[in-house]
Order: sequence, then structure tokens, then C-alpha cells
Amino acid sequence: MKFSRTIKLSLKNIRTNKLRSALTMLGLIIGISSVIVLVGIGTGTSGEVTSQVSSLGANILTVSLSSDKALKLDDVSGLAELSGVESAAPYMSVGADVSKDGTSAGMVSALGVDENYLKIRNYSLGSGRGISFIDVDNKSKVCVIGSGVSEDLFGSANPVGEAVKIGGDNYTVIGVLGEEGSSLGINADNTVLIPITTAKYITRSSDISSLYLKAENENAVGAVQLSAENYLKSTLDLSSDEITVSSQNSMLETINSIQNTLTLLLLGIASISLIVGGIGVMNVMLVSVTERTKEIGIRKSLGAQRSDILIQFLIEALVLCLLGGTIGILFGLGVGKAAELLGFTFASSAGIIALAFGFAVLVGLVFGIFPAYRASRLNPIDALRQD
Repeated sequence: MKFSRTIKLSLKNIRTNKLRSALTMLGLIIGISSVIVLVGIGTGTSGEVTSQVSSLGANILTVSLSSDKALKLDDVSGLAELSGVESAAPYMSVGADVSKDGTSAGMVSALGVDENYLKIRNYSLGSGRGISFIDVDNKSKVCVIGSGVSEDLFGSANPVGEAVKIGGDNYTVIGVLGEEGSSLGINADNTVLIPITTAKYITRSSDISSLYLKAENENAVGAVQLSAENYLKSTLDLSSDEITVSSQNSMLETINSIQNTLTLLLLGIASISLIVGGIGVMNVMLVSVTERTKEIGIRKSLGAQRSDILIQFLIEALVLCLLGGTIGILFGLGVGKAAELLGFTFASSAGIIALAFGFAVLVGLVFGIFPAYRASRLNPIDALRQD
């Protein structure tokens, strides 16, 4: 019963100074909401990138060259014939405008590809067909367009069989990709695919520096990676620094490592706000002890023990932090949902919320102990003389 009266008295003192209590909690609210928002966005972004990388498949390897030397189609065929390799899909970026009757398709990624590209990238067709080996052999001026490009240039009409201009030349649309969205920096909906052999008319080069390799199964990935590196070194006389052959697992490990480091950094930055909020709680509680010195003296003269005074002020600090923590969590989740509407990826974590709330309780205890201890140590006679 005695403890319950102490709690009621603590809550009464907090309600008496509403504005000061609100300002005291503000630092904690900002700190906790910052932790939830920053870590939530970091976690959400990491999950999105991981999903995009995983969508390629665990048996897909990405090959890229950082050298003046480049692959020819015969070299790609040689890679496709390596033991454990199911198929290879070269691609090259084509810097060209895409338009229809003077209407531009806007920001479009034009790529030169072969017949294996759609299968390795797991792209589906909404209508028509994909690039075939015949198109590649004949250097045909045909193209497969993304759903976004189709809508920009043709509206709701079926574009298959129609012509578009790519780099000033007419290309016949033979297919439209299904809605795929963005993955690994490539937005399939705003992509135009043409035969890789036709791309040289635009790029003035048939050199290839990027391709995908598909291993027969996940267990063969390591062997294929080593074989591809050795093949490129012997065929093009390249050093290890000029060759990158990465599997999805290695990419995921690198991405997760970077994301975890960034998340910890963001968590550390946001935690500074919580510490500053805790210092604010301590300062306000010290002011409260000074203002209520006479009250403390009266309570002690009426029989209150040091522990009663200590618990009272400690509860006040703890209640402030608990309220600030609760409001901070709700505010942080609200900001996170608002960030989603702005295009950010936000993933709330029960663990992070619990950690932030627990840290708020810890702040209340740690930064509330000194003011509470100081109040409990006051001499009742000296306290009663205080004006």
C-alpha cells in the first residue's frame, strides 16, 4: 500500500508539470523514433536488395571484365561449353533513344542480348515472343519491349508487329515483357531488348564485357566459378584483378555485410539522441529536487524513509522514460509507414522495438538514480529551512 501511494504521488507530480514533462520526454521520443525509422529503413532496404539478388537463382553467376580487353561471341560459346555450365547469356548496354512517331519512351535501358537472356533472368512474356537464335544469327532489327515502354508508346494497344525507332533505325516489336519491376539496378518495365549482334550497329562495337552463367545446379557453382576465371585468364590473358566472377551467395554475403555495418552505424547515431534525452531527464529531475526541497523535508519529518524518497524520484524518472518510449515507438512506426508512401522500404522489427523500449527504461533508471539519491540524502532540518 505504501508503494502504491509513492507511485500515485510520483504521477501527480508529473501531471502538475505537464509542459516540463513533455519537453523532458521529447528527447527520448526523437531518439527512439529515430532508432526505429533508421534501422527499419536499413533493414527493409537490405531485404529488398537480398530479394532482388536471390531472384536470379542460387546457380547464377555474374561475369564482368574491368579491362580494355573484351569477350567475343565465340568466347561466350567457349564459356557455355565449360563443364557444369548449363547456359550463358551475354548482354551489353546500348545508349540509344527509343521512340514511336516522335514520341519518346523516356528513360529506357536498351540492352543487346541473346536467346538465353530472358530464361536466365527469369523474365516472362506478356505477349509475343522473345529474341531467338535466328534473330541473333541474322542480326535482325527486332526488339522485345518492357510493359512500361509499351504503355508509353502504344497505350493499351498491342504493340506486337508494330515498329519503333531505336537509335534512328526502325525495329519491329516481336514481344512485350510481363510486369517485372526493378531488380539489380535494371527496371525490366523500362527496358528494350535487341539481338546482341544487331547492337553493334548502334554501339559500333561487338565487344562484350558482361554476361550471366547458369550452372547446372547449386553444387556446381564453385567449380564453374573457378573454371570461368581460369578460362578468361587463359583466353584473354587477364589478371585476377580484371575479372569478376561472382555467385549470388557471395553477392548476398557482401551486401549483407555492408547493410549490417550501415545498420549498426545508424543505430549508433540514433542512440546518441537517447543518451542526450537521458541527460535531459537527469537535469529536469535535479531541478525538481531543488524545487521540492521543502516538500522532501516535510515528508522526512513525518517519518518518510530515505528509500521512500529514492523510490519516488526514481519512479518519476522511470515513468517519464516509459511514456516517452511508448510515444516514440508509435511515432517511429508512423514515420516509417509515411516513408513507405514516399517510396522507401520500411521493415519494422519487434526486436528493435523491444531494444529501443528497453533502452528507454535503462535511461530512466541510470539517469534517474543520481537525482533520486540526492533527494534521499537531504537533511530534513536543512530542507525545512529552504525557502
